[in-house]
Amino acid sequence: MSTRWRPVLAALLALTLAACGADDAKRPQTATDRRASTTATVILPGTGRPPITIGDKNYTEQFILGEIYEQALAAQGFTVSLNKNIGSTPVIVQALGDGQLDMYPEYLGTFNADVANDPRVFPSVRAAFSVARRYAVANGLELLRPTPFSDTDAIAVLSTFGAEHHLRTIADLVRVQSDLTLGASPQFEASPSGLLGIESVYGVVPAHFQPLAIGLQYPALQNGSVQAADVFTTDGQLASGQYQLLDDPDHVFGFENVVPVVTQAAMLAEGPAFADTINTVSAKLTTPTMRELNADVNIYNQTPSAVAKQFLLEHGLLTG
Repeated sequence: MSTRWRPVLAALLALTLAACGADDAKRPQTATDRRASTTATVILPGTGRPPITIGDKNYTEQFILGEIYEQALAAQGFTVSLNKNIGSTPVIVQALGDGQLDMYPEYLGTFNADVANDPRVFPSVRAAFSVARRYAVANGLELLRPTPFSDTDAIAVLSTFGAEHHLRTIADLVRVQSDLTLGASPQFEASPSGLLGIESVYGVVPAHFQPLAIGLQYPALQNGSVQAADVFTTDGQLASGQYQLLDDPDHVFGFENVVPVVTQAAMLAEGPAFADTINTVSAKLTTPTMRELNADVNIYNQTPSAVAKQFLLEHGLLTG
C-alpha cells in the first residue's frame, strides 16, 4: 500500500471508533448494569467493625430475642456470634466485665433488682429506666431503649369467668375471694411482689392457694381447679383470647420491659449504626407480637431462629 494513504485510513478508523463509543454512551442502562453498579458501591454499616458477642438466658423468649438481635445486626454487616443460654444474671454481668460478652437483653425490673441492687417499686417505666441507666453508665455499660412489651407476672382468669363476675383489675377479686383458689409457683405465695403484694396492696386474700409448676397454670384454669392464676404477660397461650389478664394499676408486679445491655467499649467500637439497628428492632416488639412469637415456638414447635427471621422479614429488617 502507498504510504500516502496511511494517514487517511488512520483518520477514518479513529472516526469509526469514536462513533461506536458515542453509541455505547447513548445505550440505556440495563437492570444487570444497575445491579452490578449497586453491588459494587454498597457498603453495609457494620462492615469492618470488630466482632461482637450477644448472650441470652435459658428460656424461649430469651432465645427468640437473641436470634432477633443477632440476625438484624448480621443483616447490617456486623460480625455477630450468639452465646445461647449463657447463664444467670451474675454470670452474665461477670462476662460483660471480662469482655467475653458485649450485649444481652435484660428485663428492666430484673436489672434494677439484681444488677443495680435497687428492688424498689417504681411508678413508671421512665422512672425505673432512669435509675437503671444511671447505674449502667457508672459501671461501664449502656442501656438502649426499652421494648414496648413488658414481661411481668400477671393474674389471669378465664375470659368467661371475668365476664361473669365483671372483673377488670386485681382488686375486683375481692368480690369472689371467699370461693377463690389462686394457682401459682410455690415461691409466689411468700413473695412481696407476689401473693403478699396483692394482699397488702389490693386487699385480696384468696380462700385457697394452689402451688403449680410453671406451665400448668393454663390447664388448671381450663379444668377449674383454680379460678385465677399467676402467669406472665407475654405467654404464648394468651394469644388465644381464652384468658383475661387483670389490670395491676399499682404496679405490684413492676416493669419488665426488655433493655438491651451493651458495654460502653462495644458501643464505641461498633459505631452509631449498631445502636440504631437494635433500637429499631426493639421498637417493633409489642406485647401482642411477643405473645405470638412465643406461641410459635412453645405451641407450634417452630425454632427460635426461624421465628426471628420471619419477624424481621415481615418488618423489613433484613434488607441488608
